[in-house]
Amino acid sequence: MASSSSFPAPRARSKKPLGKMADWFRQALSKPRKLPDSAESTSRDVSQPSSRDAPPAPGLSSALPRTPPPTHVGAASSSGGRWSKDYDVCVCHSEEDLEAAQELVSYLEGSTAGLRCFLQLRDATPGGAIVSELCQALSSSHCRVLLITPGFLQDPWCRYQMLQALSEALGAEGRTIPLMLGLTRAAYPAELRFMYFVDGRGPDGGFRQVKEAVMRYLQTIS
Repeated sequence: MASSSSFPAPRARSKKPLGKMADWFRQALSKPRKLPDSAESTSRDVSQPSSRDAPPAPGLSSALPRTPPPTHVGAASSSGGRWSKDYDVCVCHSEEDLEAAQELVSYLEGSTAGLRCFLQLRDATPGGAIVSELCQALSSSHCRVLLITPGFLQDPWCRYQMLQALSEALGAEGRTIPLMLGLTRAAYPAELRFMYFVDGRGPDGGFRQVKEAVMRYLQTIS
């Protein structure tokens, strides 16, 4: 029987110290696990929503309701009646009767009613065409006072204004007011034979009657 001393003792294996082994396990556990590219992008999309899908930050346009544009208080009241036209009276006269026309305008504008008058040489646009200015003056005025004198009957522009006023005043009684100065009844124009005229031979030249006629018409449209 062989002696036990004849077998060599096995060589002991070298072992890592336990301290180093514990450090290795800690490092392995603390390392983040790397995900595949598809999984990583999916998780990133879920955790961080795209700015295209996110609602915009509320500004003034979305936070406050829309309101209609403001309306002017005077617009509704000025759309009709007396203030629907620029002038209350258009005084039609010949060039030689300018002084009488100025006196009439001064009387009407200086009255308590404060009538707005159009006087051609004062209110016409410089450089404007005569026909355009005359037609614009008539259409922009409620009433037309025809200052009928010998010079009026001989002036072609005055006759044009008279016919234009009559054509625009059809059916509008009281808009055209003839004022006769220096003429007899026989010289009254045939185109106006269906209208009463104001006789300018009175103490005030018929101005008071003209003003009252204008005020009566303005009351019908107020």
